[in-house]
Amino acid sequence: MMTSQTDSAGVLNDSNWWALYTRHQHEKSVVDMLTAKGFEAFLPLYDSMRRWKDRNKILSLPLFPCYVFLRGGSTRKLEVVSTPGVHMILYRGERIATIPEVEIEAIRRTVEGRLPIEPHPFLTCGERVRVIRGSLQGVEGVLVRKKNFCRLVLSVDILAQSAAVEIDVADVEPIATPKENVGSLAGQVAVINISPDRSRMRVPAFQ
Repeated sequence: MMTSQTDSAGVLNDSNWWALYTRHQHEKSVVDMLTAKGFEAFLPLYDSMRRWKDRNKILSLPLFPCYVFLRGGSTRKLEVVSTPGVHMILYRGERIATIPEVEIEAIRRTVEGRLPIEPHPFLTCGERVRVIRGSLQGVEGVLVRKKNFCRLVLSVDILAQSAAVEIDVADVEPIATPKENVGSLAGQVAVINISPDRSRMRVPAFQ
């Protein structure tokens, strides 16, 4: 199970990634404002073709709608939650929920690569593989086999969300170590909304 890496005061290390929940369709503006404040923010995007009567248009959409990732800066939570468009910080118990670097790096390398990526239903188990060649060499995920192609499914467990990229089965190898069952992980995460004046906290329960 993923655990938070904090110091004795409960503050995240600057190398830790954490997540924000934002208003719908406000992800890009939130990233822009947080970047202007000096935060390291990451918003993975993917291209989606939308068809209208008279034309087609490719849109860049958030891979994980309503979520933005931040690295470090947890001592400046008030600046984060007071940013327009930010609803909540994801917490586990009393501490900010951290996201493993390997999960963020896998998503980043994929969205910055040449292979198309898109959202995929969250997977909690399956055939774990590692990419052994190409632009995604070293990336690990779950292999999903279809009739004529295979997909590598990458997950951010704390969000209970996944994304998939098509891959040649010859470019992957099986991983011997099984992944822990994270099916109930989302139920262990609390989302705490901290008001700008720090006088109120609301902790909705996840079922």
